[in-house]
Amino acid sequence: MNFNLPFLPARPQKQRTYGLTMMMDKGLSLRQAEDFIETSSVFCDFVKLGFGTSLITNKLQEKIKLYQNAGLQPYFGGTMFEAFIVRGMFDEFRKYIDTFKLDLAEVSDGTMIIPHDKKLEYISTLSKQVRVVSEVGSKIKGVNIPPQAWVDMMKTELAAGSFKVIAESRESGTIGIYNSDGSVNEELVKTITSSLDPSDIIWEAPNGKQQIYFIKIFGANVNLGNIAPEIVFPLECLRLGLRGDTFFDYLPDSLQNLKQVD
Repeated sequence: MNFNLPFLPARPQKQRTYGLTMMMDKGLSLRQAEDFIETSSVFCDFVKLGFGTSLITNKLQEKIKLYQNAGLQPYFGGTMFEAFIVRGMFDEFRKYIDTFKLDLAEVSDGTMIIPHDKKLEYISTLSKQVRVVSEVGSKIKGVNIPPQAWVDMMKTELAAGSFKVIAESRESGTIGIYNSDGSVNEELVKTITSSLDPSDIIWEAPNGKQQIYFIKIFGANVNLGNIAPEIVFPLECLRLGLRGDTFFDYLPDSLQNLKQVD
């Protein structure tokens, strides 16, 4: 902080277990990654090397080391995990993680069908090797998972060894926990959080209105994912009430009468 401004919400220090921000790297160059680190690494926790990009990323080892040296935890996106699994190469995936000295892995079944018992086995095995985040929800349009099934899968995946469960949205923000127009499926979110602690969930929220929704519902320290590199910095301002959409959220009642009326 460049000034001790009062009435800002407290944010936990890194390495934190809640109030997490996951940035999605869809192919940044080393120079772009360096620029991101300079401006935003203090506000970010995880870096997802999106979908299968790690397989074709130039200077992958250098990029991973760059993120790690900045106090970030990079990991391969769930689609990369599924690309190994569909080929029957789980052990090779484990070696792939070790080759790049990662300490975080994602397990997902958003593109292919994996029996849930088998998914839990993958989580359990990987959790003995690295910290695991697992993703619930389909990336396929038209695949509807009943709300209680979301709850059941999230609970069993946490019990199997997941550090956090990710609520799927894709990078488009129009799937999973969102309706096709990008609006939040509020009934689904309410059902999930009536049975699970919101701090155990990373809500994929690539769009501004989605980020505002979750911050207003769960506060500044909600876990948010699939955030574009250039949005991590303004997202932190949103969390702190330093943007118009959350400006009055943390101010005392005595100042609420200064709010502009539409």
